[in-house]
Amino acid sequence: MHAELHPSSHPLPTQLRRVLSLLPKAPGSRLFVTALNLALLPHLPDDVRAMLAGRRLRIRAPDAGLAFDFTWNGRAFAPLASGAQANLVISASVHDFAQLAARKEDPDTLFFSRRLLMEGDTELGLVIKNTLDAIDGPLFDPSQLAPRRVLSALRPGRPSR
Repeated sequence: MHAELHPSSHPLPTQLRRVLSLLPKAPGSRLFVTALNLALLPHLPDDVRAMLAGRRLRIRAPDAGLAFDFTWNGRAFAPLASGAQANLVISASVHDFAQLAARKEDPDTLFFSRRLLMEGDTELGLVIKNTLDAIDGPLFDPSQLAPRRVLSALRPGRPSR
């Protein structure tokens, strides 16, 4: 059972939520880790990479019916089959995750207002939070998701940056 998030002040339209919840999990996790590798990989210090090794993480957006399971494989984030027990689950609304990525919202503010939940390995959660806080500027640059760049990162045998 998951802890409950405070309702978002920016709910997704019902039809969009329904469509998103029907998407297959594996391709979604693959696309998510590709975006994560493009946005975050260059900023990860070696000690954080070492701590992430072998850990199973899940990002949940309950308002969209989405959950992405992934791990650090030593070179990059990699998708995992859904359902495995995660060491850390981070949950928020799609809107709040977008606000975090754009640096328009502070994770502590979201956490203390129960709009961001972390369940599981709290030490790992704090390391991730502190790592993200140490990055200057937005984590998400829409140009990183340009089709040519994403397709290049998805090519088999090529590390995601």
